[in-house]
Amino acid sequence: MSKVTKKKKSALEQFDRNILYDPTEAVDIVKKLATAKFDETVEAHYRLGIDPRKSDQTVRGTVVLPHGTGKTPRVIVFTKGEMIKEAEEAGATEVGDDDLIEKVKKGWMDFDIAVATPDMMGQLGKELGRVLGPRMPNPKAGTVSRDISKTVKELMSGKIQYRTDKLGIIHCPIGKASFDTQMLIENFKTLTDAVVRARPSSAKGTYLKTITFCSTMSPGVRVDPQKAQLLTQGK
Repeated sequence: MSKVTKKKKSALEQFDRNILYDPTEAVDIVKKLATAKFDETVEAHYRLGIDPRKSDQTVRGTVVLPHGTGKTPRVIVFTKGEMIKEAEEAGATEVGDDDLIEKVKKGWMDFDIAVATPDMMGQLGKELGRVLGPRMPNPKAGTVSRDISKTVKELMSGKIQYRTDKLGIIHCPIGKASFDTQMLIENFKTLTDAVVRARPSSAKGTYLKTITFCSTMSPGVRVDPQKAQLLTQGK
């Protein structure tokens, strides 16, 4: 068993780990616990009532957070012809076709999100499928598009991807500890609404099993799932 540091012990004494907090209370607690020397990321973790072994119960999608994540992602675009200029003007970090594919094949991975136009997907699958792995452009994740300008701008302004892992849990940033409480709550509300709307028709029983907030360095604070869902309904 790992040793509990003095800092973590102090943090755990500032809230009750057995209580399901109202989302706003939970955000305030996490902000108070975020005492690192850098601006910590605030995350929401959802454990869903799905069977992650079944492909028809995978929950994934994209959503634009109204206040962004506090970080501007580095977006690269695989495209050709006139679309190259369009992607560059939209603010992409790197743009190209064969040249960019070769650069990534040689080990360059200094980016956060890869986007592609549909005409590049066949070549990407053959040459970079294993290299990019989970960062491979995917239509379901909104990273394969003909409207490159719109896609790049949305990704850079706060569009994020969410997806359940092997345990049926979604892990997503909802902003920075420096954000005010209302900004974090509005981001959380938008994300929760998207996750609820993405519920598989085959999922039975309680869908939002647990929700936990934490910052990069803080312990998790439990959120009341019912109050979180009411928040999306404006109640």
